[in-house]
Amino acid sequence: MERNATSILLIEDDPAVATSLRDALERENYRVVWRDSGQGGIAYATEHSPHLIILDVRLPDGSGFDVCRQLRQLKLRQPILMLTVRRDEIDRVLGLEMGADDYLTKPYSLRELLARVRALLRRAYGELSTVGGDLLYANDLVLDRTSGQAWRGKALLNLTPTEFRLLAVLIQHQGQVLSRQQILDAVWGYSAEVESERTVNVHIRRLREKIETDPGAPELILTVPGSGYRFASE
Repeated sequence: MERNATSILLIEDDPAVATSLRDALERENYRVVWRDSGQGGIAYATEHSPHLIILDVRLPDGSGFDVCRQLRQLKLRQPILMLTVRRDEIDRVLGLEMGADDYLTKPYSLRELLARVRALLRRAYGELSTVGGDLLYANDLVLDRTSGQAWRGKALLNLTPTEFRLLAVLIQHQGQVLSRQQILDAVWGYSAEVESERTVNVHIRRLREKIETDPGAPELILTVPGSGYRFASE
């Protein structure tokens, strides 16, 4: 994907912060649209479907968590990077549970934000279609790495790009136990803090809710106590 063709929606109510972020992203040749409210951001995303959304938690018309949830309920699948002021882990986990792909805690460096943006775009629109063939099969699951779509039987699964990549990594290592750190390295592609392993747990739970017949008694994505996760062998 060419950067000058890559559109980013920034939902941020602080003009100074928004201007700084927009300038930094535009210097990297991304096309940036700024909206200063949650509902304005939802309206733009629904009509124009940007490639990536940067979403602040504190907005004048509600919580960014609610905006994130609404975007996912509208079946918008593009990556969402949430910006939060507080460092409480519960805030970060809540954002992930609402459907965010990643988060940054203020204050953050522009260099780190740009690295996260590049990683999210690469996961969503690159790499997966270039390695090992277009289709992955496991049980009655089919993943098309060219389109980023997945099916269970005849049912199309509404997976975010991060969920799709997570499922692809698990299937590619079918029958093998992967630690949370191995999953972080393969899916998120950056050196994460220790507590960020909680990120894996949240995304595994969300993925189970979408692909398992009974998420409470999973048959595909299995937990290996003290070790990590394993995709069941056929």
